[in-house]
Amino acid sequence: MKQIAIYGKGGIGKSSTASNVAAACADEGYSVTIIGCDPKSDSSITLLGGHRIPTVMELMQQRVEITEKDVVFEGYKGVKCVEVGGPEPGIGCAGRGIIVAIKTLQKISTVMQDCDLIIYDVPGDIVCGGFAAPIRKGLVNDTYVLTSGEYMPLYAANNICKGFARLGNQLNGVICNSRNAENEEAIVSAFARELGSDLLAFIPKDPIVQTCERAGFSVIEKEPESDIAKVYRKLARTIMERDSACVPEPVTDARLRELTG
Repeated sequence: MKQIAIYGKGGIGKSSTASNVAAACADEGYSVTIIGCDPKSDSSITLLGGHRIPTVMELMQQRVEITEKDVVFEGYKGVKCVEVGGPEPGIGCAGRGIIVAIKTLQKISTVMQDCDLIIYDVPGDIVCGGFAAPIRKGLVNDTYVLTSGEYMPLYAANNICKGFARLGNQLNGVICNSRNAENEEAIVSAFARELGSDLLAFIPKDPIVQTCERAGFSVIEKEPESDIAKVYRKLARTIMERDSACVPEPVTDARLRELTG
C-alpha cells in the first residue's frame, strides 16, 4: 500500500492535485483513500460533488461518539474521503490534532488498511514541526513537494526539503503547478535536479481546473477528455509506479535567487 503526502506552500494547489490524482487512480482501478488534514476541509469536496463533510476534529470537539459513517464518505469511483480537520485559530497544534484524529479514525474504521493508496493532503509547509507529524509517526512512506517556478513557493519547497533532510525523510519527487512564470518548467526542473530529485510533472495553468472546482468536481470527473486531465492521469501513474527517492540536499538561498533570476 502506498501512503503519500504532498507538501508545499499554502495556496499552491495541493488539494487540487491530490483530489485529481485520487480520481485518476480510482479510474485506473485502485482503491483510494484521501485524508484531508486542513482546517478548511477542502481536500475531498471535489470528489463529493461539492458536498463538504464534517471533520473528525469538529466531532471530537462536540464530544460526539464518532462512528465510521460519521466521518468516512464515498466519493468519485469509490474514493473514501475523510477530513480530520484542524484546531481553532490560535488554539492547539495542528500536528498534534492530526495525530489524535487519525488515531480515532484507526479505532473506528479500516479505511486506512483496505486500500491501495492513501493520500494525505497536508496543510501549509513544514516550518511548523507539527505538520511533519504524518512522517514522524510513520503514516507516510512517499513524500512529494509541489511548487511553482516563483521565488516564494520555491523558498517554501526548499524549506520543506530542509525539514525532510533533518528528519532523514526521503523525497520521491517534485511537482510543478504552473503559475505561468517565465521559464517556469526549466527553473523547477533545475531546482529538482539540485535537490537530487526529479521533476515528475509540469501541470499547466488551465482555467478548466477552477471551473471544475467551482462546480464541485475534479477535472478527472467533469472534463475527463481535457488535456489537463491527461496531465493528472500521467502524474497519477508516475506516483503509483515510482520506487526511487532520495534524501534531498536543499540549495542555499543565494542559489535559489539565481535559479529564479
